[in-house]
Amino acid sequence: MEKFSTLSGIAAPMPLVNIDTDMIIPKMFLKTVKRSGLGGNLFDEMRFDRQGNEIADFVLNQPAYREASVLVAGDNFGCGSSREHAPWAIADFGIRCVISTSFADIFYSNCFKNGILPIVLPQDQRDALMKDAEKGANARIEIDLAAQTVTSSDGDVYTFEVDSFKKHCLMNGLDDIGLTMEKVASIDTYEAQLTAERPWV
Repeated sequence: MEKFSTLSGIAAPMPLVNIDTDMIIPKMFLKTVKRSGLGGNLFDEMRFDRQGNEIADFVLNQPAYREASVLVAGDNFGCGSSREHAPWAIADFGIRCVISTSFADIFYSNCFKNGILPIVLPQDQRDALMKDAEKGANARIEIDLAAQTVTSSDGDVYTFEVDSFKKHCLMNGLDDIGLTMEKVASIDTYEAQLTAERPWV
């Protein structure tokens, strides 16, 4: 998993509330078990019409936001079913951070396991960043995970809370497999000892 320390990027404003995981990645794209390739179908039913043509006024189809790496979203982002494909699609598109006032619990946890930083801010601060994001590609948001700060294009600084263990994992690029591999020496020692003591197992 890619490490996350600091990020400077374009923020796309998406003020819709209750964006659920089916809106993030519709159910017809859940057949794959690969983390790559889903970015093309992120927000598919909002980004494309039934003929597969881009809907011009959808934010991520607008030239200013095609390279967005931050999403400033409405309340209760990631609600609905617990599909892990939702953060897979967000990460594959290139979005590394989502800022909202609230997230669904499972989606929030899945973000950290897939290299995405979900930031919870009070409504007034989120609204200020939403307004900042509406400036387009000339406005870049700065995020510092170590300092736990978000800096707007105007220099306003907001602090956010994050669980220390989740922060450690994200800054070191550790998903569940990575955490297990940190213990590989202990695992090897245990298996060697077990083999010596119980060779019939």
